[in-house]
Formats: sequence, structure tokens, C-alpha cells
Amino acid sequence: MPGVHDLPAVNATLNALAAILLMTGYALIRRGHRTAHRNVMTAALACSVLFLTSYLIYHAQVGSVRFPGTGAPRTLYLTILATHTVLAAAVPFLAGITVARAWRRRYPQHKRLARWTLPIWLYVSVTGVVVYWMLYRMRW
Repeated sequence: MPGVHDLPAVNATLNALAAILLMTGYALIRRGHRTAHRNVMTAALACSVLFLTSYLIYHAQVGSVRFPGTGAPRTLYLTILATHTVLAAAVPFLAGITVARAWRRRYPQHKRLARWTLPIWLYVSVTGVVVYWMLYRMRW
């Protein structure tokens, strides 16, 4: 039976899925498919909410996990982790406001903020997978 130590893989999967959905949603809106865009972006938001829930459960049980590498790999990891963490703190606020503007049909304001939200959210989702891979899958 899966346990708490399986959650990092679940989290990486949710981050990867969110990234795919974000790119798909962007492509859909560029083609004018508003309903499909809304549905895909709602799914991306759901993936991110599930990720955050799983992440908090994992770290409440396990605490922080130290990177096992040294030297240049450690520096690279910490650099990616730092940018990921700072931007990840902003994503719930940016995504929440962006989604709220869309739900209220304030499309010009939604579009203006989405131009910032999308690349930040996408970066956080992709670097989340990179952090997982470096921390749990690479052998240093």
C-alpha cells in the first residue's frame, strides 16, 4: 500500500500534469477556444491544489529533506530550489486573482495578469519536477 514516502513522486506527477495543462490551456486560448481553455485551466488549478495539499501532508510527516550532493550539483540544486520557492509562494495569489477575474468575466484584467501568472506558474511546475528529480532520483 502506498505511503507518505510515495508522495514526492505523486507531487512531481501533479506538477508535470499542471505544466502540460497550462501549456495546453495557453494553446487553446490562442486559438480562440475559450470553453476548452477554461476547462483545461480549471484542471491545472485542481492539479496545483492537489499538489499543495499532498506537499503539505508529506512535509508535515517527514520534515525537510536535505540534498545529498555536494559542490556544483548542490549549488545548482539550491539555486533552482530558491527561485522555485520564492515564485511558488506567489503562485496561489496570482492564480487565484487571475481565475477570479476570468470567473467575473473581467477578461481584459484577466489577460493582463495572466501574462505574468502563466510563465511564473509554468516555471514553478517545471522546476518542481526538476527539484524532485534532483533530490529523489539522481545519484550523487
